Amino acid sequence: MEEKDTNLLKDKERAFTRNKNIGFVFQNFNLINELSALENVKINLQFYNLHSKKKVDRKEALQRSKEALISVGLEEDINKRPLQLSGGQQQRVAIARAIVNNPAFILADEPTGALDSSTTEEIMQEFKRLNQQGNTIIIVTHNTEVANQCNRIIEIKDGEIVASGE
Repeated sequence: MEEKDTNLLKDKERAFTRNKNIGFVFQNFNLINELSALENVKINLQFYNLHSKKKVDRKEALQRSKEALISVGLEEDINKRPLQLSGGQQQRVAIARAIVNNPAFILADEPTGALDSSTTEEIMQEFKRLNQQGNTIIIVTHNTEVANQCNRIIEIKDGEIVASGE
């Protein structure tokens, strides 16, 4: 990832840089109920196209979106809308949306909070695979089992770092 002082960028440039380089996984999913799982993932590529000179064509966007959903175990549910999915499935759609651009960074706020232990393990394996490919994954979690699978743990209490270790 190139070094940029994002404070010097115009709003549109900052938005494009954020969309290109950072994948977000929100605790409350932030899915659009009127769209299918596939469309919720593909929308990230559509936002990318708004400001990029190098566009992702429809065929590639469709393929990449399907691959992202398959990587999180949702190949059977790509045409379902969020309200037809369980909370864990919705979170996996949110994770697929975050990874579809192959961002350098993924910021995940309680990405396994709504998942059972088996699905949590699958998602953590996906995060590990992405990390091995060079993506930086930052996970905010209260789950010590999830935290213990990470390469580095930084504990924060009342806004202060109280422990940091490898």
